[in-house]
Amino acid sequence: MRHNWMARVFGILLFLLIAVAGFGEAVLQLWNLLMPAIFGLRPIGFWQAVGLLALSWILFGGWRGFPRGRGRHWKEKMTPEERARFVEGMKHRCRPANAEADARS
Repeated sequence: MRHNWMARVFGILLFLLIAVAGFGEAVLQLWNLLMPAIFGLRPIGFWQAVGLLALSWILFGGWRGFPRGRGRHWKEKMTPEERARFVEGMKHRCRPANAEADARS
């Protein structure tokens, strides 16, 4: 039983290491091929690419493939009356600008 647990942890760590190395290398190659030619920026190293990848995951929410809690969808949390009120409010906010001028005429 203990051996199975250790093998699983080793497998997960190995997968994470390969994923970080692969994505880091992809960012490194893409940056060094594109950014200096397009924007005149300097080439970066591997660890800078990994740091850039981590920063982009933090800023832009790159973990979207993983489940984020077990809560219900926002529509399911609303009562039918709240949903109707929300839809009416959105219709009022999202109508075209010329609809307001047409309504006044």
